[in-house]
Amino acid sequence: MDDSRIARMKELVSILNRAGRAYYVENQEIMSNLEYDRLYDELLSLEKETGTVLSSSPTQHVGYEAVDRLPKERHEKPMLSLDKTKDREALRTFIGSRKTLVSWKLDGLTVVLTYENGSLAKAVTRGNGIIGEVITPNARVFENIPLKIPYKGELILRGEAVISYPDFKKINESFGADSQYKNPRNLCSGAVRQLDSRITAKRHVRLYAFALVKADGVDFHNSRLEQFHFLQQQGFEVVEHVVTYADTLDQTMDYFEKKIRHFEIPSDGLVALYDDIAYGESLGETAKYPRNAYAFKWKDEEAVTRLRRVEWSASRTGLINPVAVFDPVQLEGTTVTRASVHNVSILKELRLGIGDEIKVYKANMIIPQIAENLTKSDTVQIPEKCPVCGGRTAIHQAMDAQTLFCENPDCPAKKIKSFTQFVSRDAMNIDGLSEMTLEKLIGQGLVHTFGDLFRLRQHRDVIVNMEGFGEKSCDKLDESIEKARTTTLPRLLFALGVPGVGVANAKGISRAFGDDLRQLRNADLKQMIAVNGVGNVMAQSIVRWFSDPGNKSMLDDLLREIRLEKPDTADGEGEGILSGNRIFEGKTFVITGSVSHYPSRRQLKEEIERLGGKVAGSVSSKTSFLINNDALSGSSKNRAARELGIPVITEQQYLNMKQHPEKIPETPDR
Repeated sequence: MDDSRIARMKELVSILNRAGRAYYVENQEIMSNLEYDRLYDELLSLEKETGTVLSSSPTQHVGYEAVDRLPKERHEKPMLSLDKTKDREALRTFIGSRKTLVSWKLDGLTVVLTYENGSLAKAVTRGNGIIGEVITPNARVFENIPLKIPYKGELILRGEAVISYPDFKKINESFGADSQYKNPRNLCSGAVRQLDSRITAKRHVRLYAFALVKADGVDFHNSRLEQFHFLQQQGFEVVEHVVTYADTLDQTMDYFEKKIRHFEIPSDGLVALYDDIAYGESLGETAKYPRNAYAFKWKDEEAVTRLRRVEWSASRTGLINPVAVFDPVQLEGTTVTRASVHNVSILKELRLGIGDEIKVYKANMIIPQIAENLTKSDTVQIPEKCPVCGGRTAIHQAMDAQTLFCENPDCPAKKIKSFTQFVSRDAMNIDGLSEMTLEKLIGQGLVHTFGDLFRLRQHRDVIVNMEGFGEKSCDKLDESIEKARTTTLPRLLFALGVPGVGVANAKGISRAFGDDLRQLRNADLKQMIAVNGVGNVMAQSIVRWFSDPGNKSMLDDLLREIRLEKPDTADGEGEGILSGNRIFEGKTFVITGSVSHYPSRRQLKEEIERLGGKVAGSVSSKTSFLINNDALSGSSKNRAARELGIPVITEQQYLNMKQHPEKIPETPDR
């Protein structure tokens, strides 16, 4: 036997298992899906050629072991993955003469739900296909699953937990720049497997059922389509599906391929499932795949272009990301000229060089990526100096990925990005200080620390003569700065740019320490970890930041320029609400539908929180009130509220409660 082929198989097994564990367990991506599939197919081909299969080969096991943080449980029936193709004709051959259901292959986290006596009894993640993690409390706060159903027997179903692209964008923006997630799947995986379901509730997780495992005593007339209808009658949202035959496959595929371009739910392909239950089950399964279903992965449109340069983009955290810039190409109907290379590891793997011919594509028809480097000249140099400040750079190793950082603490990129966050709307909210203006002020040597922003009046004679400024501009800036001198701890904490602390985290952390900066500054690691929503990594980051002598000095200087008040009086928000007037203390609201008295549901949510209440994403036994202007609607939230005896109130009723706190009803024990 050719030793070189066996050696290559061992190498592929190691690479694929490392990438798989990073993706499924650590929520990191160290290679593209396209590259993973290419290496997987190469391994599969070598196994067929040699007749040898290594025991640790990813072709022989499904998924990866879950981390030891949640209770584990064995699935009643093993969950296999699906055989896949990117070829329509292969899918047509699979369909043959059979009635088939074609549905979305959603890109999230598979969850198994069990209902007993009409109530949700258990939720377990897919895990490694045999053993998963029990996440029942978290599933109860998914936005769209029923807690009670009409069917009273034991019902087991499988669904995909997902976070939509719009929700992903909003949630990701609330995190610190160095704590953001790469894609919705990773955010969803982290949200579903939280130890605190209150965090899950804020992530807007939805579940779409794709398979009924058990519902004894129900006649489905031997049809998977009937099973979908049954699940819908129980209150579940099921994956969109289309009845398809071999001669209608092209029409079905065209429909899905057109829709994916604007589809808000992450999807990496389609699933074809025989409608005939008995026939499908009679086919049995291989060690890895069931034979009654087949997956179709999008065949990404590729184009060959030429790499012109690699830009290195610095962030306020010091992270320097490589971005490939190439000759314009048309992909999925748009012109593409740039693609993130993500990190140094992927850059090295691609062996990029200026002028190289590269293949580019849009992952899942959305995100530009480099598929392959055809030239592989490997001449791109990793900069030893920061492209912004010229300071020394260093490669950091995190998990299996190498990243480049600027080591200079005074790097203007760090300063400009940090100052931009400091003056932003959710932070100190200083109007008139755009990134371009900040760059001018820093370049003139007028601003070195955050405190300097509140001393700009001392340099009025210089600023008034700067390009774009004048007397009126300076007056407006003075007014904005004076207004910003009075702020709250959550705003200040987010403004400081503590690594990992976003808008939502800042509010929760501040609340946990009674909005007392002195307590927060002196908190130790144990106290910080005890805060809801703060994990070990974030806790270490916060404690380390407040312990740094430079940060201490900077903060002391800043505190001589500003005044901290309780959040209820910040920025005139909350219609003049007095500090301590927490009339909704102990109450939990859920908001659904459109609002008319507030600009958006976000503003209503923020007011409830300022008044001491909590706002959850879904109805549960802990909910005090569901706010819905259409109180008689048949939505899943309204149904859940009625089943649990939770009052459904309109926006006007909420306003009446706010005006007459003495009439707020007590929340009964449930």
